[in-house]
Amino acid sequence: MSRIGKLPVAVPSGVNIDVQGELVTVKGPKGELKQPILSHVTVKLEDGQLVVTRNSDDKPGRSAHGLTRTLIANMVEGVSKGFRKSLELQGVGYRVAKAGNNLNLSLGYSHPVVFEAPTGISFAVEGTNKIHVEGIDKQQVGQVAAEIRDLRPPEPYKGKGIRYDGEVVRKKMGKAGKASKK
Repeated sequence: MSRIGKLPVAVPSGVNIDVQGELVTVKGPKGELKQPILSHVTVKLEDGQLVVTRNSDDKPGRSAHGLTRTLIANMVEGVSKGFRKSLELQGVGYRVAKAGNNLNLSLGYSHPVVFEAPTGISFAVEGTNKIHVEGIDKQQVGQVAAEIRDLRPPEPYKGKGIRYDGEVVRKKMGKAGKASKK
């Protein structure tokens, strides 16, 4: 039995869950999310909790059990609290500014980089070197944060670039240089 899949998903107050066939809809104060459910599992609402059970013990059923439960738990958390990923810019002249819903990034290129916010994602800028990516869909928040990081990933010699908040970049030694002849 899946250790994660057998745990029921608690439904907080203010969150409505609608299970119709193979589609689960979660509505909350921050928005609405929908998730199709694989045919290997069954989702039921019992006593204010969501229970995911698998239909068979074959490999696809076992693998879909924990995944389905986690996806639904992330949807419930997203519509009630939301998700946030933080990024920081390090390097001389690396800056970020918010222009409407977009980000204007100065990343050492000959031109500024404009990153447009997709639907369902909002940005918060703290100072000139911190970016907060916020939204209700955990996968989308992580994907947008990864796309921003890919604009200038941290390099291993000086550590310049965009990194996740708290990410540690292992630095390499530079050139050793030649011994001078006398």
